[in-house]
Amino acid sequence: MPELPEVETIIRGLAKRVVNHRILDVDIREPRTVVGDAAKTARRLRGQMIRGIRRHGKYIVFELEKGRKSSCLVVHLRMSGNFVLDGEPGPHTRVIVELEGGPAMVFRDIRKFGRWELSDELPARLSELGPEPLEISESEFIEKLRGRRTMAKALLLNQEFLRGLGNIYADESLFRARIHPRAIVSRISPRRAARLHRAIQEVLTDAIAQGGSTINNYVNSEGAQGYFQLSTAVYGKTGGECPKCGSAIRRIIVASRSTHYCGRCQRA
Repeated sequence: MPELPEVETIIRGLAKRVVNHRILDVDIREPRTVVGDAAKTARRLRGQMIRGIRRHGKYIVFELEKGRKSSCLVVHLRMSGNFVLDGEPGPHTRVIVELEGGPAMVFRDIRKFGRWELSDELPARLSELGPEPLEISESEFIEKLRGRRTMAKALLLNQEFLRGLGNIYADESLFRARIHPRAIVSRISPRRAARLHRAIQEVLTDAIAQGGSTINNYVNSEGAQGYFQLSTAVYGKTGGECPKCGSAIRRIIVASRSTHYCGRCQRA
């Protein structure tokens, strides 16, 4: 599933070319992609001006305007969704958006799990998500850890704790912070918590700079792959050598997700 760095990379690419362009036509080829009535959604989107695009966790939010009325289109890529500007339509194309004086936005989704939702304002359930990992302060982060008797990896995957963090970047952040994925959060000292806060922000920043990670079918808005996966320290490296101490990277299951770590470097 595309995580925060992949979504951020897609948004930055789209923003350069679609903002301040009007939607001329919308071809919804897979009605299940749309929450609600697909035909009605297509009609409502026609004529809308794209005034902005931003990320809310793993969600893409298009800020729209038609006359004096504003609305938003919320897109969740789920497992395999992606946008490619002026991409060639194919068997996995679910939606095509034609823009006045701009590129066509081609939405592809092999697994058909991606969802589009048009509403007058941001859906209420999105307000229940936690703060942005790149924006939360060190003091707020440490305070949010206080009293939680859950494992560190499970908490980092909880979108109500932090929105947008996923499996790859949780593993890499815990490695950089030298914290075991099964460490009980309430037992992590403020000093180590501060180190984890810093590690999360550094990992996410590095991943965005490298265009995200292409593990399966992820590509950016120009159709190019990311390459952070080439520099991961532990994720997907089961049996390989830890880049710090040379010990074998281990794999366990935490919160039903494959989890990679170094048993020597990462303490509970």
